[in-house]
Amino acid sequence: MSSPVIPKTQKAIIFESNGGPLEYKDIPVPTPKSNEILVNIKYSGVCHTDLHAWKGDWPLDTKLPLVGGHEGAGIVVAIGDNVKGWKIGDYAGVKWLNGSCMACEYCELGNESNCPNADLSGYTHDGSFQQYATADAVQAARIPAGTNLSEVAPILCAGMTVYKALKSANLRAGEWVAISGACGGLGSLCIQYANAMGYRVLGIDGGDDKAKLFKQLHGEVFIDFTKTKDVISEVNKVTNGGAHGVINVSVSEAAIEASTKYCRANGTVVLVGLPGGAKCKSDVFNQVVKSMTIVGSYVGNRADTREALDFFTRGLVKAPIHVAPLSTLPTIFEKMEKGQIVGRYVVDTSR
Repeated sequence: MSSPVIPKTQKAIIFESNGGPLEYKDIPVPTPKSNEILVNIKYSGVCHTDLHAWKGDWPLDTKLPLVGGHEGAGIVVAIGDNVKGWKIGDYAGVKWLNGSCMACEYCELGNESNCPNADLSGYTHDGSFQQYATADAVQAARIPAGTNLSEVAPILCAGMTVYKALKSANLRAGEWVAISGACGGLGSLCIQYANAMGYRVLGIDGGDDKAKLFKQLHGEVFIDFTKTKDVISEVNKVTNGGAHGVINVSVSEAAIEASTKYCRANGTVVLVGLPGGAKCKSDVFNQVVKSMTIVGSYVGNRADTREALDFFTRGLVKAPIHVAPLSTLPTIFEKMEKGQIVGRYVVDTSR
C-alpha cells in the first residue's frame, strides 16, 4: 500500500496546565521515532483516567502541555526505521502503556505495565485525543482488519483492564463475581467478560438506567445501592455466603471497604478503580478469619491485550458506546465528574 499523505497539522484537545482550559485547536502532527508507528486515530474512548490526567490529582506528574487519551483506534500511516511486523494500512490501537524498556525484571516477566520507565499514553506521552498519535511498535495493539474502530476503542483500556482483573480474581466457572460500579465504562464490559468466562454476575450500582443496562447485558443480580439499606447483607444473602471474587471499578472509598465485607471466605477482592488519595480499609480479624485476599490489578500486558481483543472479535463482548465529536470532550468530562455516564463515551477525531 502506498504511503498516505500526512498533513502537517491536526485537530486535538490539549491542555497547558492541570485543571486548565481544554483547548480544541490545531497542533503539529508528530513524527514517529525509529521504534514507533504513527496511527491515524479515528476514534478514542474516554476513560476516567483521562479526567485524572487533566486534573493532575494522582501522585504522578503529567507531561505538560498534554494531549490526553489512551483508547485510540486507527490506521498505521507511517513506520519508524527500526520497526518490524507492521505495515502501512494495518489497524492499530494506542493503549495506556505506550512503551516500556523491555529489559527490566518486570518486562522480562511480562509485567510491562510495572516497568519503572513505562511511557503512558495521555499522561507522559501525548495520547489519542488527536488525529495522529505515535506509539511504540512493540506495545501498540494489533487490531484485525475490518474491525469497527469505534466499538473496539474501549477494549484497548477498559476491556483489557477488567479482563485482567477477572483473571487476577482466580475464579472458576459457576462462581459468583460481584462488580462494584457495574454499569460504567469499565463495569459494563466487566459484566460481559465475566459472562463469557462462565461466572455468575452480581452488579452493584445506582439508578434505574443502570439497572436496565445491567439486565440488557445479561447480568444475574443487580443491587441498587440507592435503594438497598444494607448492601453487604444483601450480597451475602443472594450469593449464599458472599461473592467468590469482587471487582472494584467503583471510585468510592466506602464501596471499596464494603467489598471486603461481602467477599466470601477464601475469596479475592480486586482493586481496579483509582480514586486519588483513597485507602482500602479491611478489618484484620475479618480478613484473617476468612483467609481473604486483596490484590491490585493494573492494565494488562501484550498477551492480555490479545486475549481481550479476541473476546471482542468473536462477538462475546461489545461496549455500550455513545459516539460524540472530539470537540465536545469538556462536556463529557463534566458528565463524568457528576457520575452521569452510562456505558462508555467514544470521541470521533474528525469532528
